[in-house]
Amino acid sequence: MSIWLDGALRDATTASVSVFDHGLTVGDGVFETLKAADGKPFALTRHLDRLTRSARGLGLPDPDHDEVARACAAVLEANPMALGRLRVTYTGGQAPLGSERGEHGPTLVVAVSETTRRPDSTAVVTVPWTRNERGALTGLKTTSYAENVVALARAHEQGASEALFANSVGQLCEGTGSNVFVVLDGEIHTPPVPSGCLAGITRALTVEWTGAKETDLPLDVLERADEIFLTSSLRDVQGVHRVDGRELPGAPGPVTAKAMRIFEERSRADLNP
Repeated sequence: MSIWLDGALRDATTASVSVFDHGLTVGDGVFETLKAADGKPFALTRHLDRLTRSARGLGLPDPDHDEVARACAAVLEANPMALGRLRVTYTGGQAPLGSERGEHGPTLVVAVSETTRRPDSTAVVTVPWTRNERGALTGLKTTSYAENVVALARAHEQGASEALFANSVGQLCEGTGSNVFVVLDGEIHTPPVPSGCLAGITRALTVEWTGAKETDLPLDVLERADEIFLTSSLRDVQGVHRVDGRELPGAPGPVTAKAMRIFEERSRADLNP
């Protein structure tokens, strides 16, 4: 397996990042996860734009889009696979053991791992912890992911693949690595970005392609929604057949199934929408 590290392809078994890298010591970094099918990344431009927005939110220098694109292409060419999880990580680089940044400049790592197509539906749980819609990192895709690790472990303990959060005022927000949509009286709704959710790439395309509405929703909408589905780079559009103890028979329902079909057709027709 080959990865890209700071300007070149390297053997993944011997490549190394400093133990003083700020991404390791204090979580000072941002990342993107892309779907790659047959060696081609999906929605690369949108992901690069969000990587830059996240970096700016942390006060990191803008990543070089041309370098990141070259790195993605090189890693995918060196590691051929039918379906891959392509990960771009961009950190504050080597720094003192504290919150201050050093003078070494950012670290860039691009890696890929093989994955499989997701099932058409899955189970989710809600968790008691909340997203802070007014926090310094709100809306940024950072490497400070421990909160998601804890919540996802809770989901796995309960036989689910995802955990859903409310925000601090009790509104439905997002999953650990996904956005959430609900169907009410035949209409698709998803929490707006000011709710504290990440502005997901697949979320944005789903809203654009299906006409979904961005709506403030109470968490208990999950108890009465006709259908529920998730979106993310690797899930695409995925139905939900159970939320906590509530079963949704027949998932994915007709509205979700149509959204799945639209997304598949549109994404196949344009790899960089």
